Amino acid sequence: MTALTKGHLLSSFWVVDRRHFYIGSASMDWRSLATRKELGVLVYNCSCLALDLHRVFSLYWGLQYRDFIPSFWSKRLFALYNKNAPLDFTLNSTKAQAFISSSPDVFIPKDRTNDLEAISWIIQEARHFIYISIIDYLPLVSSNAHKYWSRIDGLIREALILRRVRVRLLISCWEKTQPLTFNFIWSLRSLCMEQANCSLEAKYFNPRVQRDGSLQGVNHNRFMVTDRAIYLGNLDWVGNEFTYNAGAGLVISQPEGVEDRNSTVVEQLRAAFDRDWFSHHTRSLQANKIPVCIKHQINQLVPVKDSHMDNGPMPIRTAQHDTASAPMRNSHRDDGHTLVKTRHHDDRMNPQGFADGLVPIIDSYLEMGQVKISNIDKSQLQNKGGYQDNPMDPPSQSAESSGSREMTNRSL
Repeated sequence: MTALTKGHLLSSFWVVDRRHFYIGSASMDWRSLATRKELGVLVYNCSCLALDLHRVFSLYWGLQYRDFIPSFWSKRLFALYNKNAPLDFTLNSTKAQAFISSSPDVFIPKDRTNDLEAISWIIQEARHFIYISIIDYLPLVSSNAHKYWSRIDGLIREALILRRVRVRLLISCWEKTQPLTFNFIWSLRSLCMEQANCSLEAKYFNPRVQRDGSLQGVNHNRFMVTDRAIYLGNLDWVGNEFTYNAGAGLVISQPEGVEDRNSTVVEQLRAAFDRDWFSHHTRSLQANKIPVCIKHQINQLVPVKDSHMDNGPMPIRTAQHDTASAPMRNSHRDDGHTLVKTRHHDDRMNPQGFADGLVPIIDSYLEMGQVKISNIDKSQLQNKGGYQDNPMDPPSQSAESSGSREMTNRSL
C-alpha cells in the first residue's frame, strides 16, 4: 500500500466463509486482543453483506500482482450496495438498511460509497443528536501550511447551527495528540455560546500516567451514532487519513418509529457511547485549558530551556516514535508540504490499557442470523425471516462469481 498510495493498509475486518464478518477498531495483535478499549460489530449469517465486504478484500488481494493502481476495476469488484441503493433486510424483527464503504478514492470501484461520503450522509441525515467517539480529530491536511480540511468539520457546524442537532464529541487524549486538536474543538464549542437550542459537548478519554511517565489506557474506538444510523470505521478523522490510507466502514440505518428500540443496533451503540461518556475515565474539555496528557507531551518534546515558544499560537508538534514494535504511519507530501503525522493502529497506545470487560469477546453462536456489538454483553440481533441465504459456491469457484448469482437470486 505504501508503494501505491504512500499510505498504509489500515482496514480491520474479517470475512469468514463469505457468510459472517467482523468489522471494527480492533487489529489482529496482542494489544487489541488484551489491553486496548476496542469496539466492533459481529454479523452472522448475512451472506449479502459478507460478500460485499469480501470484494473489498479481493481488491486488496489483487493489488499484490500490480505495481500500479488500475484506472478501471473489474466488474467482479463492483460494490453490491451503497448509500443510494443499500441492502434492505431485517434485524431482530426490525427493518434496517446497510452498506459497506471504503477509502481511499483511488481504491473505489464502481458503485462503492467512500468513507467520507458515508460519514457526510449520516451527519446530514441526523435530526436529533450526533455522538462521535474517535481517537484523533484534526481537520488539517498540511502541518506546515496549516491547510484546513473542512469536510467533516463543516458538516458538524451546519448540523449545530442550521438544524440544531445536539453533538457530543469524545476523543482520545494521549501523548501523541496534536495540540491544535483542542483549538478546533474549542472553535466548535464557541459556535453555541449564548445561543439557544445549540449544544456541543466535548470530552476526552483520560489516560493514567504511570511511574515511568508513560500513559495507560487509550479509547481506541472509531464510530458515530445518530438517532437514525451508525457508522463504524477503521480510520481517524484526520485530513490525510482518507486520502492515503486504506480503510473500510459499515453503515446501518434503522427507522425511528420502532417499538422496542433497545433491540436495534442504533440503540446498542448509543448505550456503548453513553457508558463511555459518563465513565469516570472521561473528563470535560475546559475552554482554553490544555489537558494534562498534552502538557505531558509538551514537557517531553519542548524543554523550557530550549523552547522558543512565545505568547503566540501554539505550534504543531508531530509525535515522536515510542518504543513499541509497530511502525508510525509515514508522513506524505502534498504540494511540497509535510502532512500531519498519523499513527499505525499498533502504535496508538502503550502496552498497558483497560482490560476490565472493555475488549471485544468473540463467542460462538448456534442461533442463526445474529449481530452483536462486540463489547456489550447480551446485545444480540437476529435476522428473523428477513431473507433466505442463497447456496454458496464450491470453494474452487471465485467469490466474485458467487456474488453475481447471489445478487440475482437473493430474496430479502
